[in-house]
This record gives sequence, C-alpha cells and structure tokens, in this order.
Amino acid sequence: MLRFSVLLAIACCAAAVEPADQIQAMRRGVNIIGYDPLWRDFSKARFQERHFQQIHDAGFQTVRINLQAFSHMDAERRLSPAWFKTLDWAVKNATANHLTAILDEHDYNVCGRDAEGCKPKLMAFWEQVAEHYKDAPPSVLFEILNEPNTQVTPQVWNAWLKEALAIIRKTNPGRNVIIGPAFWNNIGYLDRLELPADDRHIIVTVHYYVPMNFTHQGAKWNKSTADLHGIPWGTNEEKQKVVDDFAAVQEWSKVHERPILLGEFGAYDRGGADMDSRVKYTSHVARTAESLGWAWAYWQFDSDFIVYDIAKGGWVQPILRALVPE
Repeated sequence: MLRFSVLLAIACCAAAVEPADQIQAMRRGVNIIGYDPLWRDFSKARFQERHFQQIHDAGFQTVRINLQAFSHMDAERRLSPAWFKTLDWAVKNATANHLTAILDEHDYNVCGRDAEGCKPKLMAFWEQVAEHYKDAPPSVLFEILNEPNTQVTPQVWNAWLKEALAIIRKTNPGRNVIIGPAFWNNIGYLDRLELPADDRHIIVTVHYYVPMNFTHQGAKWNKSTADLHGIPWGTNEEKQKVVDDFAAVQEWSKVHERPILLGEFGAYDRGGADMDSRVKYTSHVARTAESLGWAWAYWQFDSDFIVYDIAKGGWVQPILRALVPE
C-alpha cells in the first residue's frame, strides 16, 4: 500500500497532541463524501479537490470523512488499493488545506444488523488503516465506528472498542481516537460507555438530532417521522432542551475528563421543515456546543441535510451562516 509523500514529509514521528488541544484546533467541521460515487468510480466524483479549499475558506477547520469500507474488502477482508488511493487523496487534500481529517468507519447499519459478521471486518479495517496512516500527522484522527446500535449493544460495544483500540495503539500509540456511546452515539448512553482509564488520547463523540419529529420530518428511512411535515422549531422551551441536554453531557465530560466532539447534527432538508426553523435549530445547537468548548461536525456537506449545493456550485447560505456566522 502506497502512502503519499506529503504525509511522510510532514509527519514522521510527530508529537502527540493532547485531546483538549485537538478539540480546540478542530472547532467547526462538516461530514463529507460518505455517499459520493467516487468510492466506486473516481471519475464520477461529485466532491472535487477544490471543495477542500472552499470548506476551509468558509470557516471550517475539520472534515469527518465517512467510510463505508466493508464493501471494498475482498474475501480475506483486505481493503482494495483503489479504495486506499481515494482515501489518500482525501486525507492529502484535507491536510494541505489545514483541515483536521477524521477517518470515520461508517458501516453502522451493517454492524447493527449483524454484529457477528461485522466484528472481524471492523478489526481488519483498523489493522490495515492504522498501519497505513501510522505516519500521518496528528491532524488525522481515527473514529472506531459510527453510531453502534441494535446488535452492537452497550456491552458488546464496550468490548469491541477496547479490542479495536488495542489494534490501533500497536502502530499509533499517541494518536487521538474518537469513540462514542452505543445506541447511535446517544447522549443518554454516555453512562454506559466504558473507556480504558489509562488511555488519555480519546475524544468522546455524541450525535444530536433531538427532537426527531422536527429534524427528521419527511425522512423516508425513518418510519416514525416519514409522514410528518410542517413542524416548526424555536420556542424557548425547545431551546432550553438543547441547553439542558448539553449541560448533562458537559457534566459527564468534566467528571471523566474527556473532551467532546458533537459529531453529527442537523435538520433534514427534503422534508417538511421550513428553512427558518432549520436555521434557528442549526445555529442554536452549534452555538451551544461552542459555548461549552466542544468541537462539532455538521451532517453534511452533500447528499442530504446539505450545507453545499453541488448542482448549483455554491453554499446553501442560510445553513452556512447558521453554522459559521459572518
């Protein structure tokens, strides 16, 4: 597997970064390329090299690269050279544009449906990816698994994360690794998350889409909200709910001395939510997270919930300004 020269040049033997310092550098981020056709055919990429600079210039410091890698493994669970070439391209361009790059293994649906089949693939993924990026700069972070759920119960997840972390630490002893609680990185499951007490290079992530009847109204994949539309957001009570929920996370963070990344949040753009409510929600969640010193990554650049319209070649200005005020 070829590693690109840029990483080797900047990063060999780079000093580890304290998680709290890493969070301050990460600040504002966006999820990218999880559903882009570039993974199957790079010539059909929607996301282009120029978008990295546009993300940086718009005021973001981080990209969370969503990797559905299992479908790019062979029968021996080896990741394809073509897949690594595409990921190298993404990491190189993120790094060149001064963006933190989170490598997020995103096969959460596969794992939720079949934990037994998922586990060997997940461990094989980290054996290969950790080795491949062992010389990457500290601005490249690993996220073990997005939104563990269903068959990946809290008990199962606590065992898996320790095993995956041990694999990563063989080649990346000081790299910051992102880990969230089970039940879709739900804030209510933080108390069930068991992290190795002696590993202090961990950033804890949570996702926030509360209330689902607002953020996911009209989303066909979510049965309970698929037929909802026209539900507004923005009352004082709704705003206070965010503040109270995040305060509970902050208390957990202080007790356990683990900094927080809000790895996903947003309101669906193709359902029945009005833009004004989406802007209020997005802004309030982002500002509340920032007030607590967290980093965040909006869901997402392209595909749905979008902050950038690739067809039109420009930012969705109301959402961009909710995230990054002028």
